[in-house]
Amino acid sequence: MSVEHTYQFDVKMTCSGCSGAVTRVLEKAKGEGISDFTVDLDTQKVVVKGTLPYDDVLGKIKKTGKEVRSGVTVE
Repeated sequence: MSVEHTYQFDVKMTCSGCSGAVTRVLEKAKGEGISDFTVDLDTQKVVVKGTLPYDDVLGKIKKTGKEVRSGVTVE
C-alpha cells in the first residue's frame, strides 16, 4: 500500500482565475493519487494530500503555468 503524504506549495496566484486553474488540475487528479487538497488564494498556499510523488504533484501545478515559488513535504 502506498504511503500518503502532505505537500505544501507556495504558488503565485493573483486572482480567482489563477486559483481556479490550480483547483481544476488538482480536481482532475483526485482518484489518481490525490485524496484531498486546498487552494488558498489569500495566502497563495496549495496543500495536497495523496500518494502521488512530490514531483508528480509539482508537475501538475506547474502545468497551469503558475509560478511555484517553493514546496515542502509536511508529513
